[in-house]
Amino acid sequence: MTGAPLARRVAVLVLMAVGTAAMFRSVHRVEVVGDSMTPSLMPGDRLVVMSPPWWRPPWPVPGTVVAVRDPRLPQRLLIKRVVAVDRGAGTFEVTGDNPAASTDSRTFGPVPRSLLVGRAVYRYAPADRGVRGVW
Repeated sequence: MTGAPLARRVAVLVLMAVGTAAMFRSVHRVEVVGDSMTPSLMPGDRLVVMSPPWWRPPWPVPGTVVAVRDPRLPQRLLIKRVVAVDRGAGTFEVTGDNPAASTDSRTFGPVPRSLLVGRAVYRYAPADRGVRGVW
């Protein structure tokens, strides 16, 4: 008799752990490469990027710094600022803070929502630039 209730408790705990883990956001570490986001972000800056939780639609807000997959080369990750959102079309536009050094929506057009990796929430390195929250 003790085996069945114990197995049931273990099963419930496992399901609770899986459900809890699914609710939390995924966290990514990203390094800035290139000058497209200067002066806000510099080459070598390291960011914490958080993916939206599963229960909240991942719509970025204009002004937010995001990590997106490059529409032309999806294995490449880009750090850009959102400038416009078109929920009807399921897309958003991104630009770099340094337009002269940025390849962004002006080149490849609107980004599908499916290519959003997450929002930059924190710059943690390099130490000489200070640690601070990001937009």
